[in-house]
Amino acid sequence: MDPTHLFELVIVMFVAIIALHYAAHRLGLPPSVALLSGGALLAFLPGLPAITVDPGLVLVIFLPPLLMDGAWSIALGRLRRHVIGIASLAIGAVIFTCVVVAMVAHLMFPSLPWAACAALGAIASPPDAVSARAVLQRVRLPRRLQILLEGESLFNDASGLVLFRFAVTAGVTGLFSTIDAVGNFFLLSFGGALVGGVIGTTWVLFVRRLGDEYLIIAATTLLCWTSYLLGEMFHVSGVIATVTTGLIAGWYQHTIFSAATRMRGTSFWTVIIFLMEASVFILIGLSLRGVVERGGGFGVVLATMGGPTLVILIALTLARFGWVFGSDLVIRLCNALGLRHYKPLGAPGAAVLSWAGVRGVVTLALALSLPEGFPGRDFILVTSFAVILGTVLVQGTTLGRVISWAKLTEPESEKARLTMSQAEAAMAQAQLEIVQSRAYDSEGNLIHPQLLERYQRRAVAIVDYAERTEHYVPVLHAHFDVVLEAVATGRRELIRLHRAGDIDDETLDELERDLDLEELSAISAKS
Repeated sequence: MDPTHLFELVIVMFVAIIALHYAAHRLGLPPSVALLSGGALLAFLPGLPAITVDPGLVLVIFLPPLLMDGAWSIALGRLRRHVIGIASLAIGAVIFTCVVVAMVAHLMFPSLPWAACAALGAIASPPDAVSARAVLQRVRLPRRLQILLEGESLFNDASGLVLFRFAVTAGVTGLFSTIDAVGNFFLLSFGGALVGGVIGTTWVLFVRRLGDEYLIIAATTLLCWTSYLLGEMFHVSGVIATVTTGLIAGWYQHTIFSAATRMRGTSFWTVIIFLMEASVFILIGLSLRGVVERGGGFGVVLATMGGPTLVILIALTLARFGWVFGSDLVIRLCNALGLRHYKPLGAPGAAVLSWAGVRGVVTLALALSLPEGFPGRDFILVTSFAVILGTVLVQGTTLGRVISWAKLTEPESEKARLTMSQAEAAMAQAQLEIVQSRAYDSEGNLIHPQLLERYQRRAVAIVDYAERTEHYVPVLHAHFDVVLEAVATGRRELIRLHRAGDIDDETLDELERDLDLEELSAISAKS
């Protein structure tokens, strides 16, 4: 394809993303469903060239920033607290699902080699980080389930990728060693964590010396690809390297970023991640054409592979249910024996966790990367795409209803010790103490009376608000509604002055930024 036409196609894709997101919002659909369906429709438009997706390039472009974004914002304290549960899902559930899918595939097609069946299991077993984010952004879960799903989506790709590599090697060479596979898995994981730790530490030291906020944002943006590519270059897990780097950077960004860097960087990064997440689902939809054409057309695919792919999808779903409910049963048995370190999720929580296993870009990329001539390649491609469609269209659209049905509540052990209002009161008290220490000169004379009075009044008001939050909420909402109206009025007047030529562009930009900060502060206070 001509480079100019390729660029035009990318622009068309971005326009389609905006339109499909808007349509999903108006129709009350998950954006991932609208994007995937829209991409599939675009793939079959007359005159549109067939889109060939390079699986390696897709993983390199999209996976690192999306993994970095998840690791950057994850609650590290809860991640440590639930590391065993996350490992159970990211490693145990992936291996168990891979085995179940491989066995079911071999039962349906005894002539299909075990290596090919294992490759299918490895491709379909890991829930996808992008799909998980797309689903979780629209639902509200208790903190424990949220961290289990977020942590699983960060680390399970490493398990799936390792299983896939060994399955493909076994299919091509006919050689497989369980001991070598386990040893290599831990070597890849440890090596990836080591590479990620070195890069994350280097980034912290480097950013502290940069000084320029735009250089800091640029260096931070490139961090995810640097970690992933160096991890792969050293033949360790690029996924683990990226996640480790993201955890380190996310922990230290609160202390090394200025307020301006954080605001500008967050805005820039949010748009990048939005476009990447949306592009992934569009590309998945666009790739449908190639998958169907390889299978001989819709009619042939449905007639010859429809039944087996449905069986695989059901086996995949039941395997996750079996692992999650089985793990919950083990926890109950441990509790009965006096080991009470972990509490069971309960049937409703386990059902939600089981139903949230949505597949996406990693499944597609692995399937497309199968070498030509690999046994059962066409069947694996069709089944992989059916798994993505089934989980996104069915589980992605119904997860909210499942959560509503489950009526989940937040356990007391998962709740933070302080509410937001109490944390604000603690901050106000610390601020008051430093202002009190600076309000007097060396001779004891009060030199900042207005500043001291302001912080004293603020500390008292916030403590009172924390104690009587329900009483103040309606009053504060009305207060900040007036503030927002005043900001809007000030902005109109500012623009009028600029249009009339009474102020220059620099004054407009400076005062507009002040109004923007005031507006953001008021919106945050209302929420």
